Formats: sequence, C-alpha cells, structure tokens
Amino acid sequence: MLKGFKEFILRGNVIDLAVAVVIGAAFTAVVSSIVNNVFNPLIGAIFPAGSLDQALIWHLGNAQIKFGAVVGSVIQFLIVAVVVYFVFVYPINLAKNHAQKLRNQGVIAPDAPVTELDLLTEIRDLLQTQRPTEPAPGSGKHAE
Repeated sequence: MLKGFKEFILRGNVIDLAVAVVIGAAFTAVVSSIVNNVFNPLIGAIFPAGSLDQALIWHLGNAQIKFGAVVGSVIQFLIVAVVVYFVFVYPINLAKNHAQKLRNQGVIAPDAPVTELDLLTEIRDLLQTQRPTEPAPGSGKHAE
C-alpha cells in the first residue's frame, strides 16, 4: 500500500505538476506586480478606472446589475494577457526561433535547449558508428 503511494508520488508527472503549480503561483505574482504597479497607474492617469465598479449600474428591483465592473474585469484581463504575451511569450518565441535557425544551419548554440529531435539524431549517429560492417548477402544466421 505504501509502496504504491510512493511510486505515485515519485512519478515524474506528479513532480512536474507540483513544480508547475509552484512556478505558476510565482509567475502570477510577477504578472500581478507588473499590472498593478505599471499598467494600472498608467490607465489611472488617463481615466479613473476604479470608478468602473460603480459605473453603468442598472437597478432591477432590489438587484443591481454592474456592467461597469464587468468592463473593468475585461480591461484587467486584456492588460494581463498583453503583459504575459509581450514580456514572456514573445521573447521566448524569439529565442526559440533563433535557436532553430542555428540548428538548421548545423550550428547548435551552447545555450540552446536540447530537443527530442536532437537526441534522436545523436542516438542514430552513435548507432551508425557502432554498427559492424554489413555482412555479405546470403551470409548470416537467417540465410537459407
């Protein structure tokens, strides 16, 4: 029973998932800091975005429908998406494309991440260098 639990916990996917959750939490803090300390003050300098929560309110009996709060959330989402893309995704994609261009030219940069294709190519090359010379046709243990 404990052996099965130990195998489950030490399985690579569980560890990878735990690392992803921790990194995701740290990443959220970085993105939130950029949005709250850079972009929100810039937007606040243009117009008071905090007042969106109290804008565009419709009253239906005792209920309040706050369209302004929804608009504010959409704006916040778009700001976060822009920050994530231009601060993290775009530069990483540029680096990957640059490394791929170098690979295509036959040059592998020392800091380029190793891909599965790189590993398979290396294994193929090693197997070819270790292969003994081809036996003559019809000579071998399966020859009839």
